[in-house]
Amino acid sequence: MIGAVAVGLAAAGLAAHGTWHRNSWVFGSVLNRLPGSDHVVSITFDDGPNPVATPLILDTLKATDVHATFFVLGRHADRWPHLVRRMADEGHQIGNHGYYHRKLHRRTPAYVRDDLTRGVDAIQRACGVTPRHFRAPHGFRNPWVTPIARSLGERTVGWSLGVWDSAKPGSAVIVRRTLDGMRAGSILLLHDGDGYDAEGDRTQTAEALPQIIAGLRARGFRFVTLPN
Repeated sequence: MIGAVAVGLAAAGLAAHGTWHRNSWVFGSVLNRLPGSDHVVSITFDDGPNPVATPLILDTLKATDVHATFFVLGRHADRWPHLVRRMADEGHQIGNHGYYHRKLHRRTPAYVRDDLTRGVDAIQRACGVTPRHFRAPHGFRNPWVTPIARSLGERTVGWSLGVWDSAKPGSAVIVRRTLDGMRAGSILLLHDGDGYDAEGDRTQTAEALPQIIAGLRARGFRFVTLPN
């Protein structure tokens, strides 16, 4: 009896880890850091495009000659396709963030496939790119999210460093958290959009970005996009 309880608790613990931890291996492999030991970092943005913040962020990236990865939300891509086209035209990597930004850990396989496929279709309509990376909203997954993403030709991506910029703590705080937490090979999560409010305010992230790039360069970091 005690053994059965222990097994049940262990199984529940594994399931919880796989569901809630963005980089958990339980439900399939996740890219959570860059390979090798070089002093490189990858900047990624979720939930865009956004009509105010995304152009400001793209302006900064262009001025500083940095390429980033944008995990685009399909319904926002349908609303502002010209911003997704600009991302692609300026050499940035386009990833799939699904269509609706609904947490996937309690969804059926049919729902997951539909959401991811709609996201791919929206990105293709906007810029002609077929995304090769997928990030689940909030990082929440279940046993079929990563296999379905893989069947669409997408690698599932987590992140090494999240700085809670979506909580709008102020641009100075976003900068400080990023510089303090950065390590070689980190994948940085920032937000150029709001998954629940299409026109939500992300200007703090846009304001922080020039200082983040300058601060990381001063510490010897180089910027790369995600490996395929």
